[in-house]
Amino acid sequence: MTNPEISSVLKEKRVFPPPAEFAAAAHVGSMERYRELYRRSIDDPEGFFGDVARELHWHAPWNKVLDWQLPFAKWFVGGKTNLAFNCLDRHLGTWRKNKAAIIWEGEPGEVRTLTYLQLHAEVCKFANALSALGLKTGDTVAIYMPMVPELPIALLACARLGVGHSVVFGGFSAEALRERINDCEAKAVITADGGFRKGSTFALKASVDDAIKDCPSIRHCVVLKRTGQDVAWSAGRDHWWHDLTAKQSARHEAPALDAETLLFILYTSGTTGKPKGIVHTTGGYMVGTYLSAKLVFDLKDDDVYWCTADVGWVTGHSYIVYGPLLNGATVVMYEGAPNVPHPGRFWEIVERHRVTVFYTAPTALRTFVRWGDEHPNRFDLSSLRLLGTVGEPINPEAWMWYHRVIGKERCPIVDTWWQTETGSIMITPLPGATPTKPGSGTLPFFGVEPDVVDATGKSVKPNEGGFLVLKRPWPSMLRTIYKNPERFKEGYWKRFPGFYFAGDGARRDEDGYFWIMGRVDDVINVSGHRLSTMEVESALVSHRKVAEAAVVARPDDVKGQAIVAFVTPKQGMQADDDLRTELRGHVVKEIGALARPDDIRFTDALPKTRSGKIMRRLLRDIAAGQAISGDTSTLEDYSILARLRTDDDE
Repeated sequence: MTNPEISSVLKEKRVFPPPAEFAAAAHVGSMERYRELYRRSIDDPEGFFGDVARELHWHAPWNKVLDWQLPFAKWFVGGKTNLAFNCLDRHLGTWRKNKAAIIWEGEPGEVRTLTYLQLHAEVCKFANALSALGLKTGDTVAIYMPMVPELPIALLACARLGVGHSVVFGGFSAEALRERINDCEAKAVITADGGFRKGSTFALKASVDDAIKDCPSIRHCVVLKRTGQDVAWSAGRDHWWHDLTAKQSARHEAPALDAETLLFILYTSGTTGKPKGIVHTTGGYMVGTYLSAKLVFDLKDDDVYWCTADVGWVTGHSYIVYGPLLNGATVVMYEGAPNVPHPGRFWEIVERHRVTVFYTAPTALRTFVRWGDEHPNRFDLSSLRLLGTVGEPINPEAWMWYHRVIGKERCPIVDTWWQTETGSIMITPLPGATPTKPGSGTLPFFGVEPDVVDATGKSVKPNEGGFLVLKRPWPSMLRTIYKNPERFKEGYWKRFPGFYFAGDGARRDEDGYFWIMGRVDDVINVSGHRLSTMEVESALVSHRKVAEAAVVARPDDVKGQAIVAFVTPKQGMQADDDLRTELRGHVVKEIGALARPDDIRFTDALPKTRSGKIMRRLLRDIAAGQAISGDTSTLEDYSILARLRTDDDE
């Protein structure tokens, strides 16, 4: 019988304490303070989160902080609030009224700034427009838009009315959009004629028209004019955004909504079956995103904060729109690709808008490594004071590049672990308190009690790999899967009864730091040892000639599974048998002979989703010599598969 746990082979000993100057001014400035607050959040979660919630506005107080009927939670039971009011109206009685709320830059280069007062007016007008179309609390709408200011305006208008929104990433197909609209029974879809990406325009309204032919619940389609491209029109159903809002008042009284009012449904991608509609509600999500944005990013009134995600993903919901605006922050939004018109576009934006807090994905960082240091080095990055990562485990060498080239060895890095389901950050450093280790998410956030367990649900020893679980409810947790509570119970609570199972493997080191090892289905079983693909990838990427790597398994008659590595060398490096030999030896040196790749294939790019995650499922098919199976609708560049297939044939 094979070992059911996951072997951890990554070794990383570097530690970086918070800079003293940063810690002195931070919201949480020492490990002693972190431990004090954390202990209270675990021992008295209702008192702790009740105090946090009182920092926000409530139309009526709650009568109970938490009602926990495993696995169903209700937070701030009986309380009445309004998330959009807390993001906007709450700031209008302060000096923040005239502070920039959103600084937006379009891919072609135009810049728009909306103050909190201006953003409030636009949200009120759009809320009034939606009301005029007959939308009301309890209804749902689908949103399918480019990264323009009207996207957060639409979210906030829905939140203001108590209309649940379901954002569908603008890169998804008409079929994916149709499936999501029908599942959530949306009464309207909010879209644009198109958007700008990679130096050209793309169409959105055409995909909507194709999708909603078979969406009986849709009554209205609101269309923003972004590119000016021609669109088909259905009179009575279709409405131009500018026509709807032109006649609306810039005043709208935010209603008092129950804390458990549906806020949004967000569908998880990457599965071959029916997408799961993750349900988040108002009050608990508001408290979770408010507190985590404030403390993880150490937000101050003079910060200019930029999260590079798309609002189509949960990161954009929680840490572009809701969390930062609840804190009165200035948020940067960018519409397009990071290499248009040149590979330094992100760093040019940092310089132009004097960004202080920068939050991006490890995949993006590895891409920047491949493009070369000369691009960030062309720009003044001295405004940056804090860096963050999100979306997947970061390998230590990408972390070090981020620290050295972007942060100039003076910016703390917050490596955050969380999910669509968790709603807000679960495991993270606090930048003024936590000594960081490259590649580790470090310690749990307040109110979060994670553990690493074996297949029987028992805690494993330090530095042993296992399954990451959460042992108690938290305010921003998913409430259910839309219209499918049985799937919610089966998918998240059945494998380890009483615990939420995240689907990720992890280990906890001797200091209590968590190291996320990736999805448990991204595990290779070599001669009875279960190895995390992330750890083998980290060893490969630590080599000076490698920009990026993805590791998968293929069947092997002797070992059960063999290790296949797809490697993208840095620019100018020769991809040949000498490098293959060098890399195999490097992996052995870093983590041992057990992890030596059986096959190394060089490629100029890896297949990724439009959110930047490597689609290892497709690489597994290629490595095994099988036909590509399952859903490929989220794939960013289909030509990569053809090139990989060609390389395989050779």
